[in-house]
Amino acid sequence: MAEEDPLPEADGVDGFAHPREARSVFGQDTAVDAFTAAWQSGRMHHAWLLRGPEGVGKATLAYRVARAILVQPQAAGGLFGAPEPGRLDLETPTDCPVQARITAQSEPRLHVLRRGLNDQGRLQNQITVDRVRAVRQFLTLSAADGGWRVIIVDSADEMNRNAANALLKFLEEPPAETLFLLISHSPAGLLPTISSRCRTVDLHPLDAESLAWALAQAGAGITRTDTPALAELGAGSAGRALRLIAGDGVAVYMRLLQMLRAGRGVDRAAMTELADMVSQRDAATRYSMVISLTQTLLTRLARRAAMAGSPDPIAPEEDALWKAAASHPGQAGPWAEVLSTISRTTSHAMAVNLDPGQCVIDTFLRIDDTLSRVRTVAA
Repeated sequence: MAEEDPLPEADGVDGFAHPREARSVFGQDTAVDAFTAAWQSGRMHHAWLLRGPEGVGKATLAYRVARAILVQPQAAGGLFGAPEPGRLDLETPTDCPVQARITAQSEPRLHVLRRGLNDQGRLQNQITVDRVRAVRQFLTLSAADGGWRVIIVDSADEMNRNAANALLKFLEEPPAETLFLLISHSPAGLLPTISSRCRTVDLHPLDAESLAWALAQAGAGITRTDTPALAELGAGSAGRALRLIAGDGVAVYMRLLQMLRAGRGVDRAAMTELADMVSQRDAATRYSMVISLTQTLLTRLARRAAMAGSPDPIAPEEDALWKAAASHPGQAGPWAEVLSTISRTTSHAMAVNLDPGQCVIDTFLRIDDTLSRVRTVAA
């Protein structure tokens, strides 16, 4: 698993523990039970596809399963699929040497397949075939150590077609005592031949209590009063909630709500101030969060108007906005329409590096126009 120069990790949030450091999996009992039952049955499938929204614990579960597998004694006769009987314990004792090596990225029987660096030293957009070919070398070297080997693919969605076909060869003819754990946020994009060779486990958004435990484990240090807002805005994703905490996202969302003045229209002075803020040097992360939370705000307005899984308001300002602009089913369509338009235009603006401030102004002028339209519907 260890590399001479560890790669940057897109799945981590600076300042918080990485999923490989987590000692427990919260809120995913069904997925955990699937692994423990397979192990106890003596029919451990060689490849598993962990599906679900980003940040709900797929990587955490993959590392927990890897640790549990790697501490097991070698199966009698060395036959894959004939594990020693007993419970597969996913909890980590504090003195576990395997866990210590996983945390240090130095466990020789664990390989993490992920994106590499380009010629400029930046993370590539895809997992390339060269990265997959390194799996063969890992399997050759780790075979000398005996026992199980584990390969985590994080994430399988990022493999290009050549890489996916190269991995498929391993899944079709799996080496003995080797476990593949594929993480996928968007499984519909995977090659059907890869999905069909994996046993599928679905992970779901976390409830507020499980999210609070997961955030505490990551070192977030949140209060009980913070949790409901993070659960709502984070959509049950610990990863998203950590990014919100790192960027003071709840405060940003409150600022967006206040800009809409309880549905009376966009505060132009506040809009200009926000545009100036995201245009500052080194404000790329804040810009991305503003766009993301704006889309969240619009999604919640549309859901509230349609009464489709209607969310609870996270603040009096949101409740007042909903009463003025999302209290009638006829208001759902305009909000869904502007959400689609803004998602498309902001994605384009960010892709071609258009001025962030102008993007924010254009976005909120569209929202202002929609506020006028939905007030007419309610009347």
